[in-house]
Amino acid sequence: MKKVLIIGATGSLARYVIEALQQMEGVSLTLFMRNKSKLTKNLTEGCTLIEGDAMKYDDVNLAVATQDIVYINLAGNLDVMANNIVKAMRENKVQRVIAISSIGIYQEPVKSILAPYRKLADVIENSGLDYTILRPDWFTHANEVDYALTRKGTPETGSAVSRKSIAAFIATMIANPELHKNENLGISKPN
Repeated sequence: MKKVLIIGATGSLARYVIEALQQMEGVSLTLFMRNKSKLTKNLTEGCTLIEGDAMKYDDVNLAVATQDIVYINLAGNLDVMANNIVKAMRENKVQRVIAISSIGIYQEPVKSILAPYRKLADVIENSGLDYTILRPDWFTHANEVDYALTRKGTPETGSAVSRKSIAAFIATMIANPELHKNENLGISKPN
């Protein structure tokens, strides 16, 4: 049984990831969020729920303990949150992390709205953990799975990508944790 922790479980993308992972065999989900009342009962069925704040190390440490894979889906003060998550993962010997960042974080100068996502990517890349950083284009609600990947250092291509596409890709990595290990990838809908 793979134990997967979703940090930021009430986010619009996280909901799609939860649905995708609930359909997989051999996955035990723990959902970490500030307010569990924001999730519907059908979305939380069969999941362990932890209310906490990623800005508080003790909350994160409690959630990370006993997990196999951590999926980060956050906004806000990402530098502090990412450092808390990395510290908790190291302390609990949890090695695999998948983090959502943003398209455009490597364009100089970094736009102020993207600066926290760049900090998140930098912390995760320098963590010594087995990471995958995803830099999605803008999200859509399209009911499709259609995406292309670009490696860090190559031009980002494509257009707005469906949440369902990103969730499907994350589910593939959860099923095969060796895929895209230590990679920083753009994900978008092919043009």
